[in-house]
Amino acid sequence: MNMKIAFVGKGGSGKTTLSSLFVRHLAATGAPVVAIDADINQHLGAALGLDDAEAAGLPAMGEHLSLIKDHLRGTNPRIASTEKMIKTTPPGEGSRLLRVREDNPVYDACARPVELDGGTVRLMVTGPFTDADLGVACYHSKTGAVELCLNHLVDARDEYVVVDMTAGSDSFASGMFTRFDITFLVAEPTRKGVSVYRQYKEYARDFGVTLKVVGNKVQGQDDLDFLHDEVGDDLLVTVGHSDWVRAMEKGRPPRFELLEETNSRALRTLRTAVDATYELRDWARYTQQMVHFHLKNAHSWGNERTGDDLAAQVDPGFVLGEEVATLA
Repeated sequence: MNMKIAFVGKGGSGKTTLSSLFVRHLAATGAPVVAIDADINQHLGAALGLDDAEAAGLPAMGEHLSLIKDHLRGTNPRIASTEKMIKTTPPGEGSRLLRVREDNPVYDACARPVELDGGTVRLMVTGPFTDADLGVACYHSKTGAVELCLNHLVDARDEYVVVDMTAGSDSFASGMFTRFDITFLVAEPTRKGVSVYRQYKEYARDFGVTLKVVGNKVQGQDDLDFLHDEVGDDLLVTVGHSDWVRAMEKGRPPRFELLEETNSRALRTLRTAVDATYELRDWARYTQQMVHFHLKNAHSWGNERTGDDLAAQVDPGFVLGEEVATLA
């Protein structure tokens, strides 16, 4: 199946750990995977086994925004220049689309291969919020490169894109939360742990977002009952203590095949839920939502910043989809 998957949750919920485990699980099956760290607190590289120097050396997508825009713009006549592109600019006729398995200038500049047990994944990162950004930049602008890429991404069968999102409800600062086939919200069995779930559920209600809860740090029946009471049928699976994860966090992960069977079973449950959403894909709705958030951003700040009416960037006859990708 071809899927885009988001992991969200409050800070400290374990979303990065679980997203890294899911990436490892997919890689172990031989599936092509692009992993994206869209959290300003950049930890996905370390969770995938990179040492501090390797993780710090990953190229930041935000630092290559001009290159990304130039590639994606292609020959789209509705976009006068890359300076007129904003993070929500949708593709149209002439735009270049991204594919999971291809080689392209965006991957050359921003992606790095990470070898895992059983396979290699492409890892991309937004880049951290640095001292130079203090007082002059909104950290949401850091994720603009990710949003642009997701807007132009067409994944084919048996391919996966896994995104570790920014913590809490900050994912709703843009339309990026609608870019996924399924969203896994990682929640601890506490009042704070489920508060982000309530916010996400409310915000996503009108956009057809498929949302499932992964209970983390669940230690007994009382924790399980609490999550059932708070999130109901949205609770997909729970995960408890893992000696494998503890060893990984110390920088000494065993081979992935030694992950506890209960946690391996949980990852298989996530994969089953992901694959089940394939038939629900609605490229027309996906494109309409993309346009909706572009027009919203254009009106609120984009038009003023670029000096143009960015509504003109919308190609009314264009629908993103696998058929378009085969013709591009």
